[in-house]
Amino acid sequence: MRVELLDYELPESAIAQRPLARREMARLLVLDPLTTTLEHRSVRDWPSLVPRDALVVLNDTKVVKARLLGTKAPGGGKAELLLVEPLSADRGEEGTQRWRAIGKGLGRLQGQPLVFGDGALTATVEGPSAVEGLFEVTLVAQAGSIEGALGAHGHVPVPPYIRRADDAEDVERYQTVFARVAGAIAAPTAGLHLTEPLLAELRERGIRTSFLTLHVGLGTFQPVAVDDLDDHPMHAEWMEVSDALVREVAAARARGAPVVAVGTTVVRALETAADRGRAGHIVRTEGKTNILLQPGHAFRVIDALLTNFHLPRSTLLALVAAFVGQDRTLAAYREAVRSGYRFFSYGDAMWIPRRAPGSDRMVATDSKARTS
Repeated sequence: MRVELLDYELPESAIAQRPLARREMARLLVLDPLTTTLEHRSVRDWPSLVPRDALVVLNDTKVVKARLLGTKAPGGGKAELLLVEPLSADRGEEGTQRWRAIGKGLGRLQGQPLVFGDGALTATVEGPSAVEGLFEVTLVAQAGSIEGALGAHGHVPVPPYIRRADDAEDVERYQTVFARVAGAIAAPTAGLHLTEPLLAELRERGIRTSFLTLHVGLGTFQPVAVDDLDDHPMHAEWMEVSDALVREVAAARARGAPVVAVGTTVVRALETAADRGRAGHIVRTEGKTNILLQPGHAFRVIDALLTNFHLPRSTLLALVAAFVGQDRTLAAYREAVRSGYRFFSYGDAMWIPRRAPGSDRMVATDSKARTS
């Protein structure tokens, strides 16, 4: 797909710089592809809009304080790292851990210690990673675990379109209330709107909730720098779909209930785990995915979607356009801009209660839905 077809006008003032005082008070644009109507609601109304007996799937990844600000040793010049993914499954309990990372001038810093938190945490750049544009670094905590050192001395990696430094509010609000498995460098933002009372309301209505894990990384947010999405190199992200979720999806199919994805990361994980032999079902999956969903993809698992508003010319906007239709998506975005909705991570949300007509009959572009 030509990236220029995913463009729209967005004033800088529409980009949310801080979260609302209460998560559930975000606005909710309801788009029904069957009628093409738009309705203005609140996230507080969302549980009443989800069909009874539905299965709502959430991403329980937890954002790591992955941005490190410190100095070079010796010399004292400023140094900055963004940790992208650990190179081992352990959490660095022994005080040492290797990561892939990005940062300015890392090629020139190979072998030079970088100091964070007055020496409580150090990093050494080992060299370029096998993943283009990334470097491998070794972290050493002077006391305790790497996880503890990052918690004490790292910064919340708020996106660059939030034009301010991270602060104490971000520690709580740039994290879902159901975050459990540490490993993400960005939040699954649709889930930021949900609260424990909203989740309890879903359960009271007979709506089941279940979880998967996809550690949000560069694959989700990397800017598109090519003219055609076919040429965009998606970075792989770690995900896990459990046997328990496989059973929950099968049970939803048996009772004729829809599978609802909260966020594009859930869509990507479930479509990666789709059972090629049974439509609508999934298989247990653990590993990395670099699936890229764009118009022409035949959705195999997802029936409805709660999502935030995404950047122009992005892979996330392409995913929504694949689910709703390109024209419908851009029309909804234009209405959101006109109506003063707040955009991106701390912004408002869109509820799409069903696929666009004919989306399940489109030709699947498996070569564009790559997994590794």
